[in-house]
Amino acid sequence: MSKIENYYINPLGFREYDARWLYPKDINQEGIKKVGQGLGTQIILKTNKSARVIVGHDYRSYSEEVKKKLIEGLIDTGCNVEDIGLSLSPTVYFAQFKLEADAVAMITASHNENGWTGIKMGIEKGLTHSPSEMNDLKKIITEKKFIKGKGSYKKIEGFKEIYINNLTKHKINKKLKVVVACGNGTAGIYAPKVLKEIGCEVIELDCNLDYTFPKYNPNPEDLKMLNEISKYVKKNNADVGFGFDGDGDRLGIVDNNGKEIYSDKLGLLIARNLAPIHKKAKFVVDVKSTGLFANDKILLNNKCETIYWKTGHSHIKRKVNQIKALAGFEKSGHFFFNKPLGYGYDDGIKSAIQVCHLLDKQNKKISQLVEELPKTYQTPTMAPFCKDDEKYDVVASLVKKIESMKKNNIKINGKKIIDILTVNGIRFSLEDGSWGLIRASSNKPSLVVVTESPTSDVVKKKIFEFIDNLLKETRKVGDYDQKI
Repeated sequence: MSKIENYYINPLGFREYDARWLYPKDINQEGIKKVGQGLGTQIILKTNKSARVIVGHDYRSYSEEVKKKLIEGLIDTGCNVEDIGLSLSPTVYFAQFKLEADAVAMITASHNENGWTGIKMGIEKGLTHSPSEMNDLKKIITEKKFIKGKGSYKKIEGFKEIYINNLTKHKINKKLKVVVACGNGTAGIYAPKVLKEIGCEVIELDCNLDYTFPKYNPNPEDLKMLNEISKYVKKNNADVGFGFDGDGDRLGIVDNNGKEIYSDKLGLLIARNLAPIHKKAKFVVDVKSTGLFANDKILLNNKCETIYWKTGHSHIKRKVNQIKALAGFEKSGHFFFNKPLGYGYDDGIKSAIQVCHLLDKQNKKISQLVEELPKTYQTPTMAPFCKDDEKYDVVASLVKKIESMKKNNIKINGKKIIDILTVNGIRFSLEDGSWGLIRASSNKPSLVVVTESPTSDVVKKKIFEFIDNLLKETRKVGDYDQKI
């Protein structure tokens, strides 16, 4: 940790797409101000003008004071700040379009425990910082290469209503009964209202704001949250259950029987629903996602194309923007809807609305729609330990090994490797549609391993055993966080 003058900033808080710190342990108020100066400098250097920056904050006891110090730093560089107050990350992203601003900065630690703070930021409309932009920001702050200027501050009143009105334009005809769970996070003052206004009967679960998160963190991948939603769905005979994370950019979902639907399968259902209306559309999914997208008959019959891309919401968002895809689906629950459905950023509430429109159109329960998808057998996302300074080299060596196997027609479980994707580690596909993935984790000292087979659970395990043996041979990979 660097201690200079009266501020300190733990440099490990600068992550691949955003920044997160324990506050005030890892960053103090003056440290936040320096981050504001760094971000303001970066924005002005990129936009070549006195930039307008939208700022918002999530519901935590200290978020407003963190935001205040960030704003001081931004103004010191000459940025003109427009503060929309208590908000979700997608509210801030939407505000950049609606108010035609130059950049955004959202004070949030998303689903992290109380005690954490952080910043999600972006300059290009609809996009958040890329890894290279995060490195540039860190460098500006570390070297204290700040621009000096005199900016301004303006409070924007009533933007919550503008955002909600934008989301509620298209109503549904069926009176769907939906459970809305917010884990006491900021989405509680948005999601129930939006879903009621489009025509749903809403059963609220932990929608009152409480930054201590008394029951569980607002994380739609967390089993505690999913189990609570499941109980409420079954108890109320609901059509579907929605779980939103702390800053409202991710969605988790439970079907009418109380069973979790994995985000990649949910993305496929949404893509199938959109394909007949938007023929020749492109969809982007991350490399951890099911192989069903590639061969789906509804998508292929409507001449739609699916591109598998790097895991991480920032990467998927950029790819959606770059190739003008209709939508993108990231397995952690970040969904992106581009024009004409949205502006391309991740919005958990907009994702839930798409599910409601899907159910409004179909005369079937969501569990039936999932059952109609071809059956696949997929492992959980497993994370075997590998040192941060070794993990990328380990993956690079395995890429070469598997590419050599393909070239020499060496089979895995009796099947040839027919395709290799190396945009993010290596995803190899076999002739029966099975596949395996090995990549380096973006934010932990570990690798990421996933396998899937459309034929059997046994084949899924065989591919895992093949990967596991490769990892053991490196002698640089340790225990898994979980195994199949």
